[in-house]
Amino acid sequence: MNKKIIIVALIVSIIAAFFLFDLKQYLSLDYIKSQQSAFQAFYADNTFLTLLIFFVTYVVIAALSLPGAAIMTILAGTLFGLVTGTIMVSFASTLGATLAFLATRYLLQDTMESRYTEKLKSVNAGIEKEGPFYLFAMRLVPIFPFFLINIVMGLTKIPTLTFALVSQVGMLAGTIAYVFAGTQLAKIDSLSGILSPGLIFAFAVLGLFPLAARKVMDKLRANKVYANIDKPEKFDNNLIVIGAGAGGLVSSYIAAAVKAKVTLIEKHKMGGDCLNTGCVPSKAIIRTAKLLSEAQHAPQYGIEKMDAEVDFKSVMNRVHNVIRKIEPHDSVERYTELGVNVIQGEAKIIDPYRVEVNGEVLTTRNIIIGTGARPFVPNIPGLESVDYLTSDTLWDLEELPEKFIVLGGGPIGAELTQAFARLGSNVTMIEREERILIREDEDVSELVLESFNEDKVQVLTQHDAVEVVQKDGQDILLCKHNDEIVEVPFDKLLIAIGRKANISGFGLEELGVEINKNGTITANQFLETNYPNIHVVGDVTGPYQFTHTAAHMAWFASVNALFGFAKRFKVDYRVIPWATFTDPEVSRVGLNEQEAKEKGIEYEVTTYGIDDLDRAIADSADHGFVKVLTPPGKDTILGVTIVGKDSSSLIAEFVLAMKYKLGLNKILGTIHIYPTMAEANKYVAGDWKRKNAPEKLLVWVEKFHTWRRG
Repeated sequence: MNKKIIIVALIVSIIAAFFLFDLKQYLSLDYIKSQQSAFQAFYADNTFLTLLIFFVTYVVIAALSLPGAAIMTILAGTLFGLVTGTIMVSFASTLGATLAFLATRYLLQDTMESRYTEKLKSVNAGIEKEGPFYLFAMRLVPIFPFFLINIVMGLTKIPTLTFALVSQVGMLAGTIAYVFAGTQLAKIDSLSGILSPGLIFAFAVLGLFPLAARKVMDKLRANKVYANIDKPEKFDNNLIVIGAGAGGLVSSYIAAAVKAKVTLIEKHKMGGDCLNTGCVPSKAIIRTAKLLSEAQHAPQYGIEKMDAEVDFKSVMNRVHNVIRKIEPHDSVERYTELGVNVIQGEAKIIDPYRVEVNGEVLTTRNIIIGTGARPFVPNIPGLESVDYLTSDTLWDLEELPEKFIVLGGGPIGAELTQAFARLGSNVTMIEREERILIREDEDVSELVLESFNEDKVQVLTQHDAVEVVQKDGQDILLCKHNDEIVEVPFDKLLIAIGRKANISGFGLEELGVEINKNGTITANQFLETNYPNIHVVGDVTGPYQFTHTAAHMAWFASVNALFGFAKRFKVDYRVIPWATFTDPEVSRVGLNEQEAKEKGIEYEVTTYGIDDLDRAIADSADHGFVKVLTPPGKDTILGVTIVGKDSSSLIAEFVLAMKYKLGLNKILGTIHIYPTMAEANKYVAGDWKRKNAPEKLLVWVEKFHTWRRG
């Protein structure tokens, strides 16, 4: 018979016997107290035998992950006292844990690695990165049940001896706390003993142990990374912020508001990408393009003819005027008035406490990095031979391109594709995936594609750009499609295929700040890097590259940097909304259908068509939908996608509802002004209610009304 089958059968039999004969009843505080005198008398007469029985029993319980290890630890203190009890439990728990570890490795490792490779990656990455320290952290700070750690570690490649030694040291502090509680329990002779100072102290130790253990781990980690760094005795700043984008500006503002000495360093323009090359200029040009589109569709509003001519230079002048009008919100003058010391220059992080700028070295207790990201430019042969554009350089255009290629079908590419098509360019969008806006559901992509077709955009999906060439003075992008080469001529080429974090040139490499595989700065849930006093916000770390997310992260980073010695806050990514400002707009918060399927989350979908909405019909904007995902039979909102006019504003109601755990019934019970686009939110809630009406109850209600009529 297969050895693994025999071992599994033996384990199952022991576990079954444990529950079948209700052995757990003997592992309770009540039973220990009732048998305390008998235990101690047996121990006095049979010391070695008692120790042996206890040791073997504890090993079996720990090895099989049976409930009762904590009670056994307390029992050790009751029977044997602090020293002997600690020694017994320490070695028995380590041996039991190691047996569970070995059993898991022998029985399950190969199978689990092949089936759950992705889910084990994070644990294996931690083992590879920090080795024993990673296991020590999990043992010392009981975030996960110890039996679960035994099983999970058995699926990794950590050496057995390392596992045993680190486990014994890591569990020792917790073992002492529980054994000490047991020594105090032995002293209780009556109910009044429950309030004895010793027992109160013992349970206070148990309650405070996880917090104290975490502080110890934080200190050990800090000592490890700061070992060879000279810490100043005094500091010029409480906080230095590098980068004056959304994350850096909000971080500086918060620090100044709580009267901290904060210095903000920016090497280029205040306001970052959003103000100067991203959100603001793109929305300005989209508004102009929208107005032009409305003029071209004047007949549907009853206007026979509305002439509109594009003066592209004036359009771009307006874009820059909009930027200039908003600039004072993010200016040096404003932030100086708020109490921020603003320095324009290139920052260089010398060590975690020192930053050099303009030849001067500033000392600081904490640093926040908010250096943002830049457009990613792929390595396409021949690309360097043309004056290609990115979202950074697009705004310097003085003439409208006749033949315009947009490489990339994501949000940035989609917005600028439609805007330039409406301004009069012959736009070709190149997308290597099977559809545009690949992160959204298919019905969303289809609606936006229909709008693109109306704007005469040529969309080439599943086309992979391979080379830029020139033929007869014409620039041509060669694309691979179904093993064939497609030639796409252009006057201007816009690269819009993503953004790359700005992590180079200001000292991170020399300092050894950890970087993720995708090129962003590694940060924990408190937005700390591997140097606890260096925090990160925004695009430079992700995972969301949105201005509003960077501002959201800034609160956590600044508060943790300034007050983390007392209390730290985990950054909250539970409810992150975003929008793509095409026409129709696409807005989302939470899960969509494709993500729910990928994660194996059961859901019910309710969709309300905006073509049925009175205000949308009146505005000739009757296209799009509101789609809400909920758990089957519940009104809890898992996610919402809205496609249509002003969807970026409509989504706010669902963001609020998800943030504060309000369901669709609450939205249904809220008055919405008539006639507005916002009524769509109430109507989708009404559709959900009708689908989930209590049909059986309504049958009886109908009979009741029939009876009432006589």
